[in-house]
Amino acid sequence: MPLITVKMFEGELTESQAKELIHRVTEAVVPFVGEKLRENTWVMIEEIASGSWGIGGRAFGLQDVRRIQAEVTNNNKDTKRGDHK
Repeated sequence: MPLITVKMFEGELTESQAKELIHRVTEAVVPFVGEKLRENTWVMIEEIASGSWGIGGRAFGLQDVRRIQAEVTNNNKDTKRGDHK
C-alpha cells in the first residue's frame, strides 16, 4: 500500500486545498500502483511550524514561501505583458 507524505508549513494550505492535494497526489500515484490500490493509497500532509526547517543553513518559513509565490506571480504577469527581465 502506498504511503505518501507531503510536508508543508502550518497554514500554508486551506482545508479545501489540502483535500485537493490529497486527491491529486492519489491520482498521480494510481497509474504506477494500479487501480486496485487506489482505496489503500494513503496521503499524509504533515504541517511543520514556520521556521522549523532550514535551507542552505538558514531557517525557512511560511513568509519565505509567500514571497517566492509573489515573485513567481509577478514574473508570470511580466511575461504575459511581454516584459523581460
